[in-house]
Amino acid sequence: MELGIDVGKVGSHAVVDVKGEIDVYTAPKLREKLIELVSEGSSDIVVNLEGVDFLDSTGLGVLVGALKRVKAHEGSLSLVCTQDKILKIFKITGLTKVFPIHDTVEDAAGS
Repeated sequence: MELGIDVGKVGSHAVVDVKGEIDVYTAPKLREKLIELVSEGSSDIVVNLEGVDFLDSTGLGVLVGALKRVKAHEGSLSLVCTQDKILKIFKITGLTKVFPIHDTVEDAAGS
């Protein structure tokens, strides 16, 4: 399964739209994109998971790593997710306490 990643902007936030499956094979592509954004100066990032069909522990690790990276730059990382099957993963792992999770990109970007 191919992972689609599109990057846009909403206000001062970089918005990363992810489509497909985030697993051990595709997670490095997402990791590289998030590292690239922070390196280019984007410290406020919204990751839109609405198009994600599957997320495993490798994908969670990439998101946690990205969160640490943006926090080191005084930034923020918010998620957009309304799918029960993906939200359940964040609830089970306790990551709902770590990540701000929103229903829309606009909410996440605070616009």
